[in-house]
Amino acid sequence: MKESGHLTMKDQYCQCFSNVWDALEDTPQDAAHMRLRTELMYTLCKAIQLSNIPQRKVASRLGITEIQLNDLLKGKIYNFTLDALIHLDARVSLLHLY
Repeated sequence: MKESGHLTMKDQYCQCFSNVWDALEDTPQDAAHMRLRTELMYTLCKAIQLSNIPQRKVASRLGITEIQLNDLLKGKIYNFTLDALIHLDARVSLLHLY
């Protein structure tokens, strides 16, 4: 119950989630989809950073623009579909950037 405009301990409700996507997405399927996208982006970023190849060359080899590569490296997950990330992951492994 509210007492003088403040929440009491009985009014507070805490919900725990196993990861951020479970909390943010509407369905378990959407959360799983975002977890896959997150894992792929992380793997791609790590491979690109460890390659020590200039970003211009990496972008060219992956068939994307430098702006897209920059978005990938900055973690702008909503700029990449799952299909696009799978395609980039396949290209990274073919180009031996891992």
